[in-house]
Amino acid sequence: MKLFGTDGVRGLAGKKLDAMTAMRLAMAAGIYFRAHSKTNKILVGKDTRKSGYMIETAIVAGLTAVGYDVVQIGPMPTPAIAFLTEDMRCDAGIMISASHNPFFDNGIKFFDGSGNKLAEADEREIEEIYFNLDLIQHNQKTGLDIGSAKRIDDVIGRYIVHIKNSFPKELTLKGLRVVLDVANGAAYKVAPTVFSELGAEIIVLNDEPNGSNINENCGALHPESLATEVKRLRADIGFAFDGDADRLVVVDEKGTVVDGDALLGVLASYLDDNNMLSKKAIVTTVMSNAALDDYLSKHKIALKRSNVGDKYVLEMMKEHGINFGGEQSGHIIFSDFSKTGDGLVSALQVSACLLKSGKKASEIFGKIKPYPQKLTNLKIVQKRPLDQISGIKELESELEKLHIRSLFRYSGTENLIRLLLEGKDENLVAQKMEEVEKFFLKALNE
Repeated sequence: MKLFGTDGVRGLAGKKLDAMTAMRLAMAAGIYFRAHSKTNKILVGKDTRKSGYMIETAIVAGLTAVGYDVVQIGPMPTPAIAFLTEDMRCDAGIMISASHNPFFDNGIKFFDGSGNKLAEADEREIEEIYFNLDLIQHNQKTGLDIGSAKRIDDVIGRYIVHIKNSFPKELTLKGLRVVLDVANGAAYKVAPTVFSELGAEIIVLNDEPNGSNINENCGALHPESLATEVKRLRADIGFAFDGDADRLVVVDEKGTVVDGDALLGVLASYLDDNNMLSKKAIVTTVMSNAALDDYLSKHKIALKRSNVGDKYVLEMMKEHGINFGGEQSGHIIFSDFSKTGDGLVSALQVSACLLKSGKKASEIFGKIKPYPQKLTNLKIVQKRPLDQISGIKELESELEKLHIRSLFRYSGTENLIRLLLEGKDENLVAQKMEEVEKFFLKALNE
């Protein structure tokens, strides 16, 4: 597809994602959702980027032009849009955010009336409409058929109640000292409110968004300052969110950033111990460390692997009736509480796990030690189908005999091949990576 990537439409605001593109995309989406319309309402939220004003206005213009009524709720986390779309009986939801990207990028994500991210087939239909100018022109309304728009500022309360309900009612956060890094992003109001109302003693970092400081040296992508503050303030735990708050990074009381796979493993065993894990299985991606497999197998929990991307994790969870999964990057999905990855839900589940264990965070998460991994992004001239490269099967077979897990995949947006090797012997992994790089340089640059 030309417009949609792995998570909606994303790019440099004002260039790839300018006002005209946003408006036309909104028209196309409105035409698409019209076929299944029940309420003629579409919800629109955004994060704290300055370009959000431009894109939001363009989206409202596009949706109203094709007859939709728009509900604007301002800066809110991506998972809040998923929840509120269904809760407010809207036909669809739109989130304006480039997630963890720098402030100068922005993006548009779509949710259906049930709060689910759109499947690729749905995105492809919207894209086909986008490029059909006659269809767009034909569907523009006149007179009283033109849509309306209104801004609602008090829906944050609905989402806060929803989030708090995910936390065990028999527990309280009273006595827990928590540091929150809200990344100058969409969670800057919600996260402190939720943790305060549940009784935690909180210290909040990076909660003064100005339109350009979202994700800037803070949040889930840069947890270093959070780690320093957790240790300095002798806090029990620290939580860092990304710009749209669908991702979580955890810091233990020693100031150590918890590995994403360790987080998934401990949460899986916590859910299983409390009879909250369906099918005794979880879903993660092909990127997750083999140490996670070994940890889960000891707890008799099965692990299924999907393609990279939280929407693929969710698709596999639904396919197999599994209620927990995620990515090592911090997208964690508790489908009993949320339709998508939700950093706040995840943070509360981590807090519950900590309280029920009666142990310190470092004791809990230190149980899983990831095996050495080597990841390389290699520039290439051509992207030949991997199964057609001479010698690749022999290469993979040799690595497997050495107990080295391998993963080779092309970048979706650049002329790069991403190479991952993983094994218990760090020196052997490094040595083999040199050989793998030479193999692909020769195979894809001649």
